[in-house]
Amino acid sequence: MRLLSLVLISFFVSFHASGQENTWKTLAKISIEKRFDELLNYDIEYPIFSEAVKKLNGTKISVEGWMIPLDELRGENYFVLSSLPFANCFFCGGAGPETVMEVFSKDKIDYTEKRIIVTGTLTINTDDPLRLMYILNDAQIKD
Repeated sequence: MRLLSLVLISFFVSFHASGQENTWKTLAKISIEKRFDELLNYDIEYPIFSEAVKKLNGTKISVEGWMIPLDELRGENYFVLSSLPFANCFFCGGAGPETVMEVFSKDKIDYTEKRIIVTGTLTINTDDPLRLMYILNDAQIKD
C-alpha cells in the first residue's frame, strides 16, 4: 500500500511540475450548448469556449497524455490524445469531450502505452460535430 501511495504521489508531483496539468485545466474551461443540426436532423452538443481557450487557438502548445491509436481511420500520423490513461474508453469514469484531442503528427509516431508530451498547433473546433473539439496539427513528440 505504501508503495502504491509513493507511486501516485510521484505521478502527481511530476505531472504538476511539468506544467501540462495547466493546459488540460485551461482546455476544460468550456460549457456546452445544445443546438439543432439541420444536416444530422437532431440536437447536437456544441462547445462554448472560454476566453482562455480561445486565446490558445492557433498557438503552439504542449500537452501531456496517453495515445488512443486510430490509424485505421486516418492513417499512421493520426491518433487521439487523452488527458487520462486509456482503459476501456476515454469517457469512462466521467471524463468529457474536453479531455481528448485529435492529433495529426508531422511524422509517424509509434504507439506507446506510456504517457507522452506532444507539441503542435492547436485548433479549436467550433462547428463540426463529427470531429473532436480540440485538434493538434503538425504535432511532434517532445523528448
